Order: sequence, then structure tokens, then C-alpha cells
Amino acid sequence: MSFPLLTATAALPALGAVATAAVPAARRVAAKWLALLVSLATLVLAAVVLVRFDPGGNRYQLTESHSWIRDFGVRYELGVDGIGVALVALTALLIPFVILAGWHDADPQETGNTRWRPTQGFFALILAVEAMVIVSFEATDVFLFYIFFEAMLIPMYFLIGGFGDKAHEHGDEVAATQRSYAAVKFLLYNLVGGLIMLAAVIGLYVVAGNFSLQEIAQARANGSLHMATSTERWLFLGFFFAFAVKAPLWPLHTWLPNAMGEATAPVAVLITAVVDKVGTFAMLRFCLQLFPEASKWATPVILVLALISIVYGALVAVGQRDIKRLVAYASISHFGFIILGIFAMTSQGQSGATLYMVNHGISTAALMLVAGFLISRRGSRLIADYGGVQKVAPVLAGTFLVGGLATLSLPGLAPFVSEFLVLVGTFTRYPAVGVVATLGIVLAAIYTLVLYQRTMTGPVKAEVAEMPDLRVRELLVVAPLIALLIFLGVYPKPVTDIVNPAVQQTMSDVHKKDPQPEVEASK
Repeated sequence: MSFPLLTATAALPALGAVATAAVPAARRVAAKWLALLVSLATLVLAAVVLVRFDPGGNRYQLTESHSWIRDFGVRYELGVDGIGVALVALTALLIPFVILAGWHDADPQETGNTRWRPTQGFFALILAVEAMVIVSFEATDVFLFYIFFEAMLIPMYFLIGGFGDKAHEHGDEVAATQRSYAAVKFLLYNLVGGLIMLAAVIGLYVVAGNFSLQEIAQARANGSLHMATSTERWLFLGFFFAFAVKAPLWPLHTWLPNAMGEATAPVAVLITAVVDKVGTFAMLRFCLQLFPEASKWATPVILVLALISIVYGALVAVGQRDIKRLVAYASISHFGFIILGIFAMTSQGQSGATLYMVNHGISTAALMLVAGFLISRRGSRLIADYGGVQKVAPVLAGTFLVGGLATLSLPGLAPFVSEFLVLVGTFTRYPAVGVVATLGIVLAAIYTLVLYQRTMTGPVKAEVAEMPDLRVRELLVVAPLIALLIFLGVYPKPVTDIVNPAVQQTMSDVHKKDPQPEVEASK
């Protein structure tokens, strides 16, 4: 039996979470280092998965399959295609930076209570989320995917509600109340989506007789499994609703600004750069592959919702006075672009959407983590409380600017390539939709540059006059992310080479071909 590499990639952070939680209360520094080392070891395993993956080989590679619940046809099945392997690598890459950035976020207060171990709990929960997200990207059994799709809500709930942002304008009591509200709202929204998906998962089993993604897709392709049109559409809606909540897509997005605003900056990165990618990834893997006809049937409505997300998220971001909520609404706009690319049903659009998932994860991590360092120094999330920071902390301001420019998709930085592909892919099939979507680019320039101008330029406010610049640990977090944004901005080929074959296979699943350009006959 070959080494179960995919299982090991997910099992290592899971075991690391248990070990971190078990570290004695007095050894909180050891718990931090243990969590960091486990995350780095997971990154090494993810790199091995990436190296062993052959873009020109079978669709699903490094597969594992074992009987689990025999009576119901549930199997422990794992496998990665080009899209899955790229997102596994993204997850494993970001977690060490999340841990380093949150190094002091869970240090215990001087309460004298030695039984409560917030540091161990904080880092154990981060590793638990990593394990569950990686399994979600690897699972090719629908029921297995569903279990971890839902299970990741539990550690995220505690990370939001138990380790929230301390910088709050209304004091500790109000902050605690709002953290609890944000955590409960996050949990309820996603649980409702999950329960609707559970009904669709059961319905799929009734129709197909098993939960294997590959078997069901193959049976649909060769005609041995037929779904009535109405059945396929209802099942599609059940799956899509849950993924749209997770993504998040307007109007199911309202939990995200609360969750990101009240969470610590590293946990906010975990939400939008890692966990939310499961929703858009699942649209590609499950919605399009299992329900191709229903996906095409729902495309016009989904494109409209994606456009609303793009424009609405950007407009609301322009009016924000809270730094973290601004980044949250910007992310809603960016997820609109990702969903637009998926359902444009073109190879450029879907390649751009997949690349966007990777690039958005890196750019949002860079911007939000630098914003977190800024907020921790001043103790406020309000934009109006800053001014002139670039004169006292030029490195912090410079990295903040690069993260912001990546968010507005400046040419030469990674998100530009993915956003360009999404828009090109959309224009070729839906020109009017592409025109409206470009408004998101204009609005992104407004909210990003206004944010930088109000916080970093102008006279130095007295409250920031003594603000220190980035420290060594913080530079270790930010510098690699900035380097990746530049590298993938000028040379995205390593990622596109991996994802393009999987995109072509997805296009084949929905029986779509790229529109041919119209060429006028020469006179």
C-alpha cells in the first residue's frame, strides 16, 4: 500500500491540535512553538503533494478509498485535482503566517486562573480548522465532504467568540457582547445552509445509491444515471445555497462583516482567506460536476447575484469607517468576481476564478495582517483615529500600501491576472455582465486609496506619533506574502499550469465550449 499522503496532510494538523491543547498551562510558549512547527511540517507535506501532482495525468490523483459506513455506501475517499491541490497548498501556506501573526493574541490576562489555557486553545483551534479545511479540499465522497464542511464551524465559532478583537470603541463589555453576537450569527447562518445541504445530500443518495463523486459523475456522463430535471434542480439548489452562505454571496453575506470585524486579524484571515474558499471550491467540484444541467439553468440568476455582490460590496466598503469591516466588504466584492468567473462557463473565467481564490487568499492575508499590526499599536479600528502613519512607521505603511494595491488588482500584482481572466471570460459570453462588473474595479480603487490616504498620509496625529514600525516577527509574516504577490503578478504560470487541465475537465462536465470570436469576412 502506498503512503497515504493526503490523509497525512490533514491528520498532521489534527494531531497537532490535540497535542497543542494538551500542553500544560504554564508552558504556553511551548504550545505556540509546537503549533508553528506542526503548521510548517504540514506545509512540507502539502509541498510534496504539489510536487507529486501531475497536471497532465488523471483528473483525481493520490487517491485513497476505504469502506467506512458500508450499509449506506459511505466511503473514506480522497483525491485532488488541479483546483484542489492549489487550495490545499494555499491553506498550508497561510496557516504558519496566521500563527506567527497571532503570536500574542491569546496570551492570558493576569487573572491568576491557571486552569484556563487560552493560548493552547487558540492555536489548537487554528490547527483544527486547517485539518478540516484540507479534508474538504481532498474529499471525493459527498458525505465525507459534508461532515468536515460542517465540522469546521465549531472551532471557528470559538475562535470568533472566545478570542475576539480587543480594540473596540465602546469598551470591553460591549465588545464581548458583539463578539458573541458575531460568533452566533456566523454559526446560525452556516448551520442553516448546512442543514439544507444535508437534505440535498440525502436526496442525492436516494437518486444515485451512493455518495462517491467520481462514480456519480461517471454514471451521469455515460447515461446510466438519469435525474429528472426538477430533481436535479432541487438538489443543485440545496448544495448551492450552503456554498453561497459559506462563500459568501449576496444576500447571504451579512455574517461576514460581523465575524471579521469582531475576530482578531489572524482569525479574520482564517475566515476569508481559507474557510470561505471551501464554498467557491465546492461550487466547481460539486455543483458543476454533479448537476451540469441545473448549473446552466441557474446561471442567469447567479450572475446577477454575483454582480450585486461585486458592486454592493465595493460601495459599502467605500463608506466604511472601520478598517476591518472595510476589508470584509471588499472581500464580498472579490467573492462576487470569483463566482462570476465560475458561472461565466468559459475556460478563461473558471481559470481566473480558481487563480483568484489563491491570489485573494494571499492579498487579503497581507492587507488584513498588516492592518492587525496597525490596530494593535493604536488600539482602535476606526479610520479617523489614524493619520500620518507613514512618517513614523514607513515599513508598516509601505506594506499596507502594497496589500491595498493588490486588493484593487494593480497590474504587476497577483490579483490583477485573475481578475483580468475573469472579466475576459465573462465578456466573451456575457458582454453586458462584464461591463457592469468593471465598476467593481473603479470602486476598489476608491476605497483602497481613500483608506491609505486617511490612515497613512497627512499630519501625524498625536496618538500615533510614537508608533513603532514593524518588528522582526511581523516582517517575517508580511515579507513572504508581499514577495508572493509580486512573483505571481509577473509569473502566474506555475499556478495556471496546475489548474487549467482541471478547468477544462469541468467545462467538459457541463458540456460547454468557449465562444468562438466573431471575425468579419474580408471584402
